[in-house]
Amino acid sequence: MDINKVRIVEDFPVPGIKFYDITTVLNDADEFQRIFKELVEAAKKMRPDVIIALEARGYLFGPALALALNIPFAPIRKKGKLPYKTYQESYQLEYGMATIEIHVDAIKPGQRVLLFDDILATGGTATAAINLIQKFNPQAISVLFFLELAALNGRAHIHNAEEIQSLAIV
Repeated sequence: MDINKVRIVEDFPVPGIKFYDITTVLNDADEFQRIFKELVEAAKKMRPDVIIALEARGYLFGPALALALNIPFAPIRKKGKLPYKTYQESYQLEYGMATIEIHVDAIKPGQRVLLFDDILATGGTATAAINLIQKFNPQAISVLFFLELAALNGRAHIHNAEEIQSLAIV
């Protein structure tokens, strides 16, 4: 993966935050295809029964990964976006609070779950998502990221995951 293809936007969404914009990668068909193939290979090794991805940028790869592996996909969304009964989890962002939710029937007990998100920063979102997934009594939870921001040490805050992998670490 060519990390130089990821655009860094300073002071977004608030002053002091660097936003890693992956739309530049999506706009390069060759790079997008290379990255997707790497994600598929990494996901296969994790042997998931279901792919869970986080709103919004996790959706750019999560459903396609599920299709490539011929397994189900379920979303984790921001509070108030899912129409059926949900489990909810609130957590601290780098710049505020957020609540995410998942449908109560999204995962079957005993499944191997692969959680996908685009970027691992502080680990708050991934930790909240893992807390939600644990409500389903999965056999295992693996986590896959497109990019990891090592300086924020988010990996150290993620517990209860069998495996954590990032395609690129900056």
